[in-house]
Amino acid sequence: MNVDRFSGPVLSLFRFVTGLLFLCHGLSSVFGVLGGNRGSGHAIPFGTWPGWWAAAIQLVFGALVLVGLFTRVSAVLASGSMAYAYFTVHQPQALLPLNNGGEAAAMFCWAFLLIAVLGPGVWALDTVLQRSRATEPGGVPARWGFARGAAAAVQPRTR
Repeated sequence: MNVDRFSGPVLSLFRFVTGLLFLCHGLSSVFGVLGGNRGSGHAIPFGTWPGWWAAAIQLVFGALVLVGLFTRVSAVLASGSMAYAYFTVHQPQALLPLNNGGEAAAMFCWAFLLIAVLGPGVWALDTVLQRSRATEPGGVPARWGFARGAAAAVQPRTR
């Protein structure tokens, strides 16, 4: 059995779950829903540095990664924000994530880096947009190799 055929859909599901979890963190901190910021039931006051801005990044880039739009750029920015959070908030308290409470930041950082490197998977808006751009005039996909000639053959000639 060839399990490689599952890599595209599994990558899409990994991207979907990672984006959804990141989005939920942003929603809880920006709007005070889903238990609020750190379970307080409250939102972070607007514009507070760095908490509110981190939550806004989680909200926006979590949503973009979730749907697979601008996935690689969004994942790089999300990964960078989690690296920043780990090294400025968690790491000064203790070296290891188990001792400094930085497990989520470290895991999100590496998960988003993986998504940035491997791409969005087959079930993503980026993939749909890429397929639609790869279609030549006349509806023939460019990846067929003979598309330019075939597309020209089906186009009506105008004089």
